[in-house]
Amino acid sequence: MERNTGGIYDLLRGSFLTDESAFKKWRVILFVVSLLLVMIWSAHSADEKVVKISNLNKVKRELRAEYVDISTILMRMKLESSIRKKVRSSELLPAKEPPQKIKVLIKE
Repeated sequence: MERNTGGIYDLLRGSFLTDESAFKKWRVILFVVSLLLVMIWSAHSADEKVVKISNLNKVKRELRAEYVDISTILMRMKLESSIRKKVRSSELLPAKEPPQKIKVLIKE
């Protein structure tokens, strides 16, 4: 009686792993499983990096908004009208004559 090898029934029973040439098959199976584990690890590390990049972009946008707000406040503080309001209490007035350049000549 001839044995039918390679059928679906043998595949479901797992008899292909216990026959004479099973050692070669086990090596291939272990190699494929190790490649799958490396692929899964790589996918997880890539996902972690994507999440980290997303969080850093969010922080960058927040810091950029804060920078724009602070620079706007600084520009308003440097306006001549706001400076006049702040020094009005100390009775400082703007100069009536424009400032003059002072030139220093060094003779050698």
